[in-house]
This record gives sequence, structure tokens and C-alpha cells, in this order.
Amino acid sequence: MKKILTFIKKETVLTVAWALAALSAFWVRPGAFYFDYIDFRSLGILWSLMAIMQGLKCNGVFEAIGWKLLEKTRKVGELVAVLVFLCFFTAMFITNDVALITFVPFTVMMLINCRKEELMIPVIVLQTIAANLGSMLPPIGNPQNLYLYGLSGLSIREFLLYMLPFSAVSAVLLLAALALIRGKEQKIRAGEHSKGVRKYDKKRILRITVYLALFIFSLLVVVHVVPCCFLVISVLILLFVLEKRVLLDIDYALLFTFIGFFIFTGNMGNVDIIKEFLQHLVAGREVFVGILTSQCISNVPAALLLSGFTTDYKSLLLGVNLGGLGTLIASMASLISYKFLVNQYPDKKGRYMLWFTIANIVFLLILSGFYFLIYK
Repeated sequence: MKKILTFIKKETVLTVAWALAALSAFWVRPGAFYFDYIDFRSLGILWSLMAIMQGLKCNGVFEAIGWKLLEKTRKVGELVAVLVFLCFFTAMFITNDVALITFVPFTVMMLINCRKEELMIPVIVLQTIAANLGSMLPPIGNPQNLYLYGLSGLSIREFLLYMLPFSAVSAVLLLAALALIRGKEQKIRAGEHSKGVRKYDKKRILRITVYLALFIFSLLVVVHVVPCCFLVISVLILLFVLEKRVLLDIDYALLFTFIGFFIFTGNMGNVDIIKEFLQHLVAGREVFVGILTSQCISNVPAALLLSGFTTDYKSLLLGVNLGGLGTLIASMASLISYKFLVNQYPDKKGRYMLWFTIANIVFLLILSGFYFLIYK
């Protein structure tokens, strides 16, 4: 029983997804048609991207990029800006989760080395916001984007142009927030950036080259140039040969969460009275409902749940991306930063939550206001 409770606590969203799937099976009895609910293409691309990014992370690629960018920083303001925008821009390609898993520990180490621990909370809060907002621009930035991109039928150009204004405003807001950081002009003494880049031997260079080639291959799959099955088979074979351990480090819980919600929403779509109610609730309110639902169950499950009851996927896309701001669980990626900081500094838990909540609400209100000003 203790193991079960520990699992539920650790994988709450996964548990909820499958509890809802099981409950919905009382209305729609299980059958082979359940497989029709599942978007195997999105799952295949998501699994492949997670494997590729985990491989690059294990080989120190992202840390090397971070160290390279930090080499020329001489002031506290420059250091903080690099740390925050590392998360903003890398999240566009490596997802918000991977960006935070990589750069939050990196940031803690840097601020300790530079004796600027008083900046730990504001910088990590801004990094979390930056990762969540940066990841909303491209289809591969986060799981909900990848799923809704495939569902919407938008071209890559249409997708990017739709999300670009919000990414641009987000970048401006982050710059404004950085301007409020105290002691920006203080100098960082030479030698405080202790080098942490790994040595790259031939084997590691080979692995990195393969991962980068697979990443380019995955982009071709996303834009429908190459079938997804080729990507999945290529990733599976090459990783099994080069680096088996990466296959074990993939977040399989996220994939099974997707499947649970696919079954639940598919079943609810076959119960007329529930389908009509939810369609009526969501129709014309996709942005608002997407934001609100994300606050309660996080934005990935919100996208999966609501997508079955609307055809306005563009509005839903924006709603669940903006919905990543707000509460701590609005984006599951936000929990990565929180857990790491609290584990390192248990006494900062309350202060972090205060900073996090205020900053997220401010960003959410401004970006929501921008939407209603421009599109309504």
C-alpha cells in the first residue's frame, strides 16, 4: 500500500488520467476501437524527441552552450540575463522540461560561485517563466504544442506566425523584469566562472553528431516530409547501439498520461449528452477555458482533455500555453524548478512560492490582456 501511495504522489497526473479512462469505460465498453482514440504519430514524435534531447543532455551539450555564453559576462545583470534567456531560447528546441532540468542546477552552481545567492529565487522564477513562454513558439517546444499542431492541420509557417507575437511580448516582459533585478551593475570578478565543460573524445563527438542528425530528421517528420515510423525505428536502433541508458531515462509516465487522456476524451466523445455539454462549455471560450483548466490539472492534460470538444485548435493552443502561467501546477515543468530549489534550500519554500505566484500572475494578466486587445 505504501508503494502505491508513493507512486500516486509521484505520478499524480498519470494516475488521474487512467482513473478517468477507467471510469469512462463504464459508459463505453472497451474494444479494439479504443486504439482509434490514440494519436500514435504524436506519441512517436514525442518519444523520439525526448530520447534525442536526453541523449544530448547526457553528453553535456547544453551545459557547454551555457558555459560558452557565460564566458564574456562581466556584470551581474549580464549573468542573470544569460541564465534566463538560455531557458527562453533553448526551450524552443529542447522543451521547457529539459531546459529547466539542465539550467536550474547550472544556475544554482553559478550563483553560488559568484556569491550571489540572494538572487537565487528571482532568477529561478524568471527562468521557469522563460522556459514555459519560450517553448510555446514552435511545435516541438512542448508536448501540447506537438499534439495540437498535428491535430490542427496548420502549416509550420501558420503556427509560428500565430504564436510569434506572444513570444515577442514575452521576451519584452522578461527584459522588463530583468531591469528590476538589484545590483545589475556589480562586477563579477575574473575566475568566478569556473570551467565545467566536459572533454569531448571521439566517441562523444560521434554520439552528439548522431543525436543532431536525428533531431533534424525529427523536424522533417514534424512538417510531414518523412513518415513517423522511420524516425521511431531509427532512434530506437541507434540509441540501442550507441547509448542504451538513454532509453531508460525517457519520461514514459508522460506518454502513458497521454494514452489515458486519449481514452477518456475518446469515450466522452461517444456519450452524446456529455459531449454536447462540454462542446457548449468550450465553444468560443477556448482561450479562457484553456487557461482556467490548466490552473487545475496543468496545460498538457488540459490540451488533451479539451481538444475533443472543439475544432478551434488555434485558440485552444494559445489558451493552454498561456495557461502554463499561474499556479505551480499549471505547467508540470514548473515543478522541476520548485523541487530542485526546495531540496537545496528548504527554508526558501515560502518565499519562492510568493515570488513565483506574483510573477506568474503578472505575466499571465499582461499576456491575456494582449490577446484580448489584439484579437477581440
